Amino acid sequence: MKKVLIAALAIAAFATAAQAGGIVTVTPEIVVVEDTAASNGGIFVPIFALLLLIMLHHG
Repeated sequence: MKKVLIAALAIAAFATAAQAGGIVTVTPEIVVVEDTAASNGGIFVPIFALLLLIMLHHG
């Protein structure tokens, strides 16, 4: 039982020492990408859906 306790304490000591240098002091810069789509780009889907409904109704 003593050997298991000593091994567990040794592992805990080495694990905390390994974690000591893992602190990040410099954060990366945030990159903002601007969208270059046209302002009327969202009108095609509703028009297509309306035409599809009209075609199905009269078909």
